[in-house]
Amino acid sequence: MSTSTPSTQDSLSTLPNIVVLISGNGSNLQALIDACANHTLPARITHVISNRKSAYGLVRASTASIPTTYHNLVPYKKSHPNSIPTAREQYDTDLASLILSLPAFQKPALIVCAGWMHILTPAFLTPIAEAGIKVINLHPALPGEFAGAEAIKRAWEAGRRGEIKRTGVMVHEVIAEVDAGECVVSREVELREGESLEGLEGRMHEVEHGLIVEGTRRVLEGLGK
Repeated sequence: MSTSTPSTQDSLSTLPNIVVLISGNGSNLQALIDACANHTLPARITHVISNRKSAYGLVRASTASIPTTYHNLVPYKKSHPNSIPTAREQYDTDLASLILSLPAFQKPALIVCAGWMHILTPAFLTPIAEAGIKVINLHPALPGEFAGAEAIKRAWEAGRRGEIKRTGVMVHEVIAEVDAGECVVSREVELREGESLEGLEGRMHEVEHGLIVEGTRRVLEGLGK
């Protein structure tokens, strides 16, 4: 695990803090960064954590002078070669500890999973909830549909078979059951006849960039009441 901490932090800010978890390109992270910068999202992203060292989202965070941490599962699997559940539990325990031990000016009111490709277990969720921190996730499907990986591809295939005419995107609260937490906001996306998977993915990502900002804003507004 490695951490970089830019020195330009405004510890006097009264805006709510957000920690963002990522695994890849970070385009949804960028949407949050831009929304914070142009004040359409009244919040500060104080830390970004990735479980993949090559995630371009880490570059996006560093460019925006946001501290980053790389926290990978592989060392835990090596330490517990005969028990993947034990490895995952210890990984999640340490992930929670990492966030809860952040300096006071970085501690979050909200954790946003933005393309975070790791299922969070109670070993993470319980101590985070006990600390009064909410966790939300962006998922490219509507509530109750296409939980888990490759949701866009599975919806596209279902559309090709004539089973559905629309899919969508949602922001939901994170619970132990995958993609099953209470929906914060969702938006339908029409399936177009003859459209390629790549075409659908492009349209879905455009919706995601707006919805993750809207969902984050709604949750923060709820915390402030």
